[in-house]
Amino acid sequence: MTRKTFLTVGSLIALGVGLLALVAPDLLLASKGVSGTAPAVWTREVGVALIAVGATAFAVRGHDDSPTLRAFLYGNLAIQLGLLPIEPLAWHAGVITSLAGIVPNTVAHLLLAAGFSYYAVTMPAADLRPRADVA
Repeated sequence: MTRKTFLTVGSLIALGVGLLALVAPDLLLASKGVSGTAPAVWTREVGVALIAVGATAFAVRGHDDSPTLRAFLYGNLAIQLGLLPIEPLAWHAGVITSLAGIVPNTVAHLLLAAGFSYYAVTMPAADLRPRADVA
């Protein structure tokens, strides 16, 4: 899979989940066995953040190698690694009651982390040198 294809898929996942979290937080929470007004507020906020991340990934998917793109990839890796343990720990603590509701996210976080890591690490170093014409 090319980096552009990976970023396109990643952006579509973020945009889809973000939109669902923004417009139907109760549906998203119910799939995990969670309900309540306060969680819905936080879910909407996370939805907006995911939409922003997804839109950015879509916008940069065709960009050439650069230090900025590498930083973007590492930033998204940090997001995936940070999100990865949250739902399994919440399920273990009984906050999330549906294991089926967290397995897809956990797998997605693992795969996205692997992809962001791969494309950040394999970006050719020669393309990352600062340009002489940029102050």
